[in-house]
Amino acid sequence: MNIFRTTKARIILSVALGLAMLVMVMPALQAALADDAPVPAVGSVAPDFKLNSQEGTPVSLHDYKGKWVILYFYPKDMTQGCTIEAHGFQRDLAQYDAKGAVILGVSVDSVDSHKQFCAKDSLTFKLLSDETHDVVTKYGSVIMNKAADGTTTAYAKRNTFLINPQGVIVKVYQNVKPTPHSEEVLADLTAQQGMK
Repeated sequence: MNIFRTTKARIILSVALGLAMLVMVMPALQAALADDAPVPAVGSVAPDFKLNSQEGTPVSLHDYKGKWVILYFYPKDMTQGCTIEAHGFQRDLAQYDAKGAVILGVSVDSVDSHKQFCAKDSLTFKLLSDETHDVVTKYGSVIMNKAADGTTTAYAKRNTFLINPQGVIVKVYQNVKPTPHSEEVLADLTAQQGMK
């Protein structure tokens, strides 16, 4: 007797094949949904989060209530563009401090990777690790890269959010260029503070 001749066996086989197909397409579906996550708009409250810094200590956005926050997302530690961007923020850090602003960098790299990046490049501001991709997704700043072998890797898009002391996003920068970025943010911060 052939097992696939019974109705019950055909139903079980159909369900099993359906589940197998779902498991196979799930990473692609997640990637497509993540890439389409909306960027929070100017005027909206910045989504709160809690991530570990390069020191391994948890940092939350609400810890900085009452301060200006430059929340910048970048693809990968110790790569050329990300190093240039980080150096710009580090170079201008005293000016940000004088304006009551903090810089928080976020990528999907590990705490250990951030620690190495900070040590290698003498970075003194906080870099936050989002290995679960929750925060990069909340901020519409995740991109999924599918390799030739079919594996999918998440990276953060190069986006920055200028957040006022009340926790409201006042400026969004998407797909920024690393070189002039800190100067641009500093100029906009100065303009926003002058609008009080």
